[in-house]
Amino acid sequence: MPINLRNPRIFLASRSPRRRELLTQVGIHFDTIVFRDHPREDVEVDETPFAGEVPLDYVQRVARAKAEYGWRVVTLRKLRLQPVLAADTTLEFDGQIIGKPTDAEDARAILRRLSGNTHRVLTAVTVAFEGRVESTLSISEVRFCPLDEATIRAYVATGEPMDKAGAYGIQGHAALFVQNLVGSYTGVMGLPLYETGDLLQRFGFPL
Repeated sequence: MPINLRNPRIFLASRSPRRRELLTQVGIHFDTIVFRDHPREDVEVDETPFAGEVPLDYVQRVARAKAEYGWRVVTLRKLRLQPVLAADTTLEFDGQIIGKPTDAEDARAILRRLSGNTHRVLTAVTVAFEGRVESTLSISEVRFCPLDEATIRAYVATGEPMDKAGAYGIQGHAALFVQNLVGSYTGVMGLPLYETGDLLQRFGFPL
């Protein structure tokens, strides 16, 4: 079944308010498929890295798993057939995956590592529709200024780092830490809009 061009919509398989804001910003209408509160508790979209898994493989695997599971939910619940879009964002530093902090101390430890250094932000986007699954990947390099302990502790105390890969949100207070960005600002936020639009157009979705 082709996409309904009279009322084009997608399903967003994500809880992220940033992704919802970005889709709204560019006029893409969507409905949300919500998974469990803690992704590691949902076997279908478990975000736990495999042993020895490299960041590029990890982020693409998780985004694809979310999109495929979202499509299964659509068909099982007999929802309107429209593309399912999912994304996953992680940081890579020294070849290691840096995800969301587990607690405030973990957030502080992550920020100490990023302080004065350059890291990569990897965001994979996957669309599933009618048995077809395609993905795209955004890679950005972000350099942080040196952060002293007082700055790190004050930032973590705001609560902003706690639900974000790499323990920071570039769209928030942490914008003050970014000395240089090479790549996609919206990709660092969690949904690279150029790549997302290009991917949806491959499915015939009008923008």
